[in-house]
Amino acid sequence: MLTNRLKEFLDTNSIKYVIITHSQAFTANEIARTTHIPGKEMAKTIMVKIDGKIAMIVLPASCKIDFVLLKQATGANDIVLASENEFKDMFPECEVGAMPPFGNIYGIDVFVADSLTEDEEIVFNAGSHTDLVKMSYKDFTALVHPKIIKCTVTH
Repeated sequence: MLTNRLKEFLDTNSIKYVIITHSQAFTANEIARTTHIPGKEMAKTIMVKIDGKIAMIVLPASCKIDFVLLKQATGANDIVLASENEFKDMFPECEVGAMPPFGNIYGIDVFVADSLTEDEEIVFNAGSHTDLVKMSYKDFTALVHPKIIKCTVTH
């Protein structure tokens, strides 16, 4: 189910989007396979701590974070994966691990891998492990104003 906060944000900004419901799945690659969405179009959200501050990294399901590149791109001294306990309360409407890449509506900095910007559309978790949102990448970036960085390698 689309979170109320995200639905209100998209609707208030007159954004066109589609909800895709699928069987329960927990990884971006598994969701991409199940829904027949190319891994490069399926966005996954990874929570990290950049010099101690929680941040959101959004990247294609077919990629993984290169922490050396991420440090270079952010100018950070220390970047580590955040534990679920460190961020789960920041997304009260979301199932843990299914938060949408709209950190801005939760007061969290959003960094997007440059490789994700190559597609016209973006597909991402809608707050649950059974629902996705598909919308134009152009609308996504206009709403979120993410910092575009080089931080991924293909796996």
